[in-house]
Amino acid sequence: MSFGDEHGYGGDSGRTDDGFGGTGQTRTRLPDGRSGDMYGGPRRPARSSRSLITVVGVVVLLIAAIAFANRGGGGDASGGGKGAASGPGADPTAATGVQPVTGKNGEIPSGFARNEQGAASAAANYAVALGSDGMFKQDSRHSIVDTVYTSEAAGKLKGPQDAAYSTAFLQKLGLDADGNPPQGSTFVTRTIPVGTKVENLSGDTAKVSVWYTGLIGMSGPDSTNPVRTTWKTWTFDLRWLGNEWKVTADSQKDGPAPVPGDVAASTADEISKAVEQFGGFTYAR
Repeated sequence: MSFGDEHGYGGDSGRTDDGFGGTGQTRTRLPDGRSGDMYGGPRRPARSSRSLITVVGVVVLLIAAIAFANRGGGGDASGGGKGAASGPGADPTAATGVQPVTGKNGEIPSGFARNEQGAASAAANYAVALGSDGMFKQDSRHSIVDTVYTSEAAGKLKGPQDAAYSTAFLQKLGLDADGNPPQGSTFVTRTIPVGTKVENLSGDTAKVSVWYTGLIGMSGPDSTNPVRTTWKTWTFDLRWLGNEWKVTADSQKDGPAPVPGDVAASTADEISKAVEQFGGFTYAR
């Protein structure tokens, strides 16, 4: 199940009726306090309290490590020796320091640079647009496709996509003929890029893969199509036209997919509120 292959954004141009679906650590630095206290007297040594904090921290980390190891259950430790950096064009997630794009075409960022960073950013942003709820309404779908693809590719896609997004298909997702959810329900569809890889960059063409997780489904009291997740890799063939990267073709494949976590599924109301309160990202590295 995917945003592209299953729903008409991918190379086959036709959607099916399937749906798709670190813990951060804060380090507190205690003041050394070599000066006197507020009353002018010398400060008492804090060595014992700091030692206690250190011991507690070590114990907590040890317990967490043991728990994580027990969950691993027989994984091949040798597999970690091949880092992602050895692959072609693997991109770091660190900030590049390069000025991000300032323009946009509708709701889609524009003005990506004619280099690896620009191609990777364009592909990630295009994946986000093609996985949005705008694809379920004809006018906004045509606008997205015209913005993302070359005119030739867009012309070939729009007809088959219109046929794929039929009233019957939309009804299976819980939407009306115009792509709207029923009152009191929230239709959720998002692409969340996890990373990008520039497979090839040569002159006016580039091939970029976007590893992403996706959300799709209806959040509501009477929904029979709950919000689910999927993991895919979306590969875009890009061409530099009119000072912008455009998609000439794209394809998708499953994974890589991580082991599901232990977090219990949220209620429909919690998902609806999260979608309303947390807006999507644009990706301009």
